[in-house]
Amino acid sequence: MVIKEIQEYAAIRTKARAYLCYMMSRNISLIGEDMNGNEYIASQLQSLKKAIPKAEVVYALDANGKQIGITYRDKKRKIDNYEKGAERSDRAYYYKTVQEHRCVLTDPYPSLGSNNMVVTSSFPIYDEANNLMFIICVDIELKNMLKMIHPSSVDSIFGRFSRIVYGAFSMALFAVALLLFVKGISSFFSFGLHFNTVDINEMFKATILLTLSLAIFDLVKAIFEEEVLGKEKKDGSGDGHQTMIRFLGSIIIALSIEALMLVFKFALTAPDKLTYAVGLLIGVTALIIGLSIYIKVNKVEKKN
Repeated sequence: MVIKEIQEYAAIRTKARAYLCYMMSRNISLIGEDMNGNEYIASQLQSLKKAIPKAEVVYALDANGKQIGITYRDKKRKIDNYEKGAERSDRAYYYKTVQEHRCVLTDPYPSLGSNNMVVTSSFPIYDEANNLMFIICVDIELKNMLKMIHPSSVDSIFGRFSRIVYGAFSMALFAVALLLFVKGISSFFSFGLHFNTVDINEMFKATILLTLSLAIFDLVKAIFEEEVLGKEKKDGSGDGHQTMIRFLGSIIIALSIEALMLVFKFALTAPDKLTYAVGLLIGVTALIIGLSIYIKVNKVEKKN
């Protein structure tokens, strides 16, 4: 589910940064008698940990990127590698904050302390001469960030329920596809080795069953990969619309094969009915055009 969590985070990153930077600016005091002292740093970190209870770790860096002061962490979990004096000048949350001179929010990355996917929000503190004094950092696990900013995320109760429902429908549709496949294969084998007794109509029916089985299986694969496993969607398909595209694509493939079968069937048995096959081909063409427009519209919306 990590890929889907990263996708959702990318969608809500602007809101997440605005929220965290607001919380940090609101709970960090920029005025104090001794802003260089450990008491000042400890008070700021403690205030932030209370304001952001889902934070995994809250700590401070000096102007050179070395960790200073006390680290406030989630007591329910074992978190290491956050010791005083640790070198963090090579971390994105340090050098981006120094370069941009403002609060920043990083991309998700694996934490060395907990091995969880986390994001870090960092807030710089300057003195009156605009010299960097400290950088206050807050690490939040990615799934907790989604719960804070995007309650309907994949890790919410509704998200887990949705995966169960999609999984159940996927299994049911797979059973249907399997039954159609078995029925189609059995229709072929029912002729045995007596090829002279093969009924063209029965052969077409078996082909139709196998085609429907393939189309349903392709739909099941799309639903299970995207909605249950959270597999990344293909670029250009439109965020959140891949299942619909795969479904329409499966229908188009199935109807195209059926139209081709009808052309051969009517050419052999009823040439006067070829117009029906041509009508079906025109319908398939219309579906292809409609699907192309659908993909293009959603691609434009995604860019905007």
